[in-house]
Amino acid sequence: QKLRDFLLLYNRLSELCFLRCVSSLSHRLLSLTEEKCLEGCAGKMVEANHRLLRAYLGEMPALLQRR
Repeated sequence: QKLRDFLLLYNRLSELCFLRCVSSLSHRLLSLTEEKCLEGCAGKMVEANHRLLRAYLGEMPALLQRR
C-alpha cells in the first residue's frame, strides 16, 4: 500500500511538472528553459512534501496522546 501511494504521488508530480514545463514535443531533448522549470517544479513539490511530513510527524505524539 505504501509503495502504491508513493508511486501515485510520484506519477502525479511528474504529470503536473510535465504539463507546466514542457512546451514542445518536437525535440528529443529538453530546452534549457524546460529543464530549469522541471528542476524548480520538482524541487518545490519535494520540499512541500517534506514540510508536510515534518508537520505531520511533529503532531503525531499529540495525536497518539489523545487516543
